[in-house]
Amino acid sequence: MTDNAWTRWPSPEALGRAGLSRPRRLIGWSVRVVVGAALLWGALSSRHVHLWGAVAAVAGVLVAAVVARGFFRTTLAQRLWPSLGLLAVLIGLAVAFRAGNLTVPALVIWCACAVAALERLPLAAAAPVSALSLTAYALFGNGNWFTTAATTIGLALAGYVLRLDAEARGGALRLLAQERAARVAEAESAALAERARIAREIHDVLAHSLSAQLVHLEAARLLIERGADRDQILERVVAARGMARDGLAETRQALSALRGELTPLEDFLSELVRENATAEVTVSGDRRPLPAEASQAVRRVAQEALTNIRKHASGAKVHIRLDYGEHEVRLCVRDSGGTPGELAGSGGGYGLLGMRERAELLGGSLEAGPHEEGFAVTLKVPV
Repeated sequence: MTDNAWTRWPSPEALGRAGLSRPRRLIGWSVRVVVGAALLWGALSSRHVHLWGAVAAVAGVLVAAVVARGFFRTTLAQRLWPSLGLLAVLIGLAVAFRAGNLTVPALVIWCACAVAALERLPLAAAAPVSALSLTAYALFGNGNWFTTAATTIGLALAGYVLRLDAEARGGALRLLAQERAARVAEAESAALAERARIAREIHDVLAHSLSAQLVHLEAARLLIERGADRDQILERVVAARGMARDGLAETRQALSALRGELTPLEDFLSELVRENATAEVTVSGDRRPLPAEASQAVRRVAQEALTNIRKHASGAKVHIRLDYGEHEVRLCVRDSGGTPGELAGSGGGYGLLGMRERAELLGGSLEAGPHEEGFAVTLKVPV
């Protein structure tokens, strides 16, 4: 046994009453009642005690009860010297009882001190206190040597078993508290992750829709400033209105995604390029439903890539390829190159950066750069 084991207090959970079942509480109170009754009976049943002696004996029993309660409180606070002082008072009371020919109360207090010390004190302090109490019990007990030895050993074992039982209960309570704390932390983390996911969805939908509307509205403004004809301006305004309508549809779709209701990915991509005659979609691999986060990442990257193509390569041919792999899904959006739009310099350039961060959160990657005559965006997401 290490020095640490000798000087270590039983845990606060072991010393307290938390986690005690109702039957154990009843047993504990029953033991206290029996001990108290034994003290009173021993103090009042002796033929050597007269009226004032009986009063003094009862007062001594009451003092012993108060001191014992104080001992339980000081050990719960893990205060060594006050605890030892209170035990010394109890042992002194037992000596006083024995000096007054009240042997039963003295023996009961000595036994209780031995058991309580082993149960509630560090072993380095409990061992000498218990040895002193049991020695006094053995010296002043009325039984034969065999009975006294068996009782002494039994009391020592009972105190240590109670200590082990309390430590086991304390360990179980600590594990339960840690498990509850872990569950609370996990719930908070899940709530924060869900909030972050909702924020990303709302941001991505609004950023895509509003930036597309901004392109057309700004173009309409420039056309008005240049004195363009009415049809050109109207075309831009109608396009902006269409983007607003599409943005509303995307918002509804994002809300459906948050509820776990997603349209098939292939249908979404086909709908995305429906009005672009120069765009085509190719799907390969074993088609299957994807996790919500992976599916949303593919959708948002496709949207952002098409928005960039409209801004920087107007009129380019677009090829979208979706490949279902065994362990990942791969999306590639390529354009053939084209002339920059009127608002090619607008925007902060954070769209693909946000998509890259989304991919990395899922353990995937996003690459964007020149490809042949145009530009390519490639997303890989593990599934």
